[in-house]
Amino acid sequence: MAFAKTSRSPKPFREIAHELTEAASSEFHEKWVLGYGHASVAEHAVLHLAFENVSRLAVECLESNRLCSYTEKSTRYQIFDTFYVPPAVAAGPHARRYVAACRRLFETYQASLDPVRRVVEAASPRRDDETERVYQARIRSRYVDVCRFLLPCATVANVGMTANARALEHAIVKMLSHPLEEVRAIGEEVKRVAQAEVPTLVKYAAPNPYLMETARALAAEAAADPAEAPWRPDPAVRLVHYDRDAETRIVAACLYRHGRMPYTRAWDRAARMTPEERAAAIAQALSRLGRHDAPLREAEHAAYTFEIVCDQGAYFDLKRHRMMTQSPQAPTVELGYAVPRMIDEAGMGDAYREAIEEAAEAARAVGRDHPDEAAYLVTNAHNRRMLATMNLRQLYSLVPLRAREAGHFSYRRIALLIHEAVRAVHPALVAHVRFGYDPPAAAELEARCFTEVACTAGRLTAPAGG
Repeated sequence: MAFAKTSRSPKPFREIAHELTEAASSEFHEKWVLGYGHASVAEHAVLHLAFENVSRLAVECLESNRLCSYTEKSTRYQIFDTFYVPPAVAAGPHARRYVAACRRLFETYQASLDPVRRVVEAASPRRDDETERVYQARIRSRYVDVCRFLLPCATVANVGMTANARALEHAIVKMLSHPLEEVRAIGEEVKRVAQAEVPTLVKYAAPNPYLMETARALAAEAAADPAEAPWRPDPAVRLVHYDRDAETRIVAACLYRHGRMPYTRAWDRAARMTPEERAAAIAQALSRLGRHDAPLREAEHAAYTFEIVCDQGAYFDLKRHRMMTQSPQAPTVELGYAVPRMIDEAGMGDAYREAIEEAAEAARAVGRDHPDEAAYLVTNAHNRRMLATMNLRQLYSLVPLRAREAGHFSYRRIALLIHEAVRAVHPALVAHVRFGYDPPAAAELEARCFTEVACTAGRLTAPAGG
């Protein structure tokens, strides 16, 4: 309230704050924040919330809020051993099958850790100057990264979240409007906990009819199309929309910002440039970037839309880039699943496939009665579709971060494919992406790391170059 009152009070902050009381603050928020819609005031109240034992499917909803910060239990560095059973499934005829499928996934996950670790050790032996403890720490993420494909969305994790009260209210509304009972229950508990700290600012967070009714209406609209194409593997990354004048647009924006001309003149000048002249102007804007620098804001004037098909584990990491606009389809077992090459090299290929296919059959059975809850049985290996729109500035953040050598090979592959797709249409705009090393071609990485990228029972697809 002290920050809010400074817009109308000539007093210094400390004097304003000294005059405030809890009652006066509550009355102020009730009148101005809630009554008159001055919601930006709520952004000054920041809360830190700790979520424990929530499913990774619920985490997905939680982390969909753009203006919040998250840190979660990592599937790269920790071993998971617990799963969530939704109440609707626990009380119905599919409970035993659901639990059996989850248990088999976790048993296979645990059983694969040592065999895959031995494969990693053979490929990366301990250096002379390394202790055994340091060595095991160095290679741990490499074999855990492979085995994590077996984890289902039902896996429970812990998440730390930091949010201001305005963003938190939006998050609570989304959770209370969600089709999953678990997420709605989390939303109710978050509201209760938050009200202990900011009683007025989240007071009226409630289920939102617009969100719920619109989701149902659009789902019915999508289901009304009876045509179903025969199953085939989708390209992992497809550039579906882009601005063909993006290079001219960015050059014009740079000239406009740093000059004194109206935009029409800046555009005309950029449009009259030869491709070589535009590339030189783009280099002036981007070539001095260091590895940790963000490009000029003018890079936001060019946008690209991709259809991405990747395993659920990779999606879970890519969705954290919340400045891009994401439209993911629901998790499914119908787009096949990925098989890491090290799983087969470790002799775990049959057990891996059988566990994932058992989970897929269980998901189909559960889905006949509880379509939303079936997603809990989708594993990190199962493929998922997402429409992603990002501007060039976001691309300069996502690509080098997710393509780095220490990253998981699943999202490295997607990042490299995004870069290759834009390079094919606008090479000058991505010529200055700083990888920090000489990256491989996406097809080379794919062939090296995967045996199959879209495997389903009886339908196998080898990776490109494999």
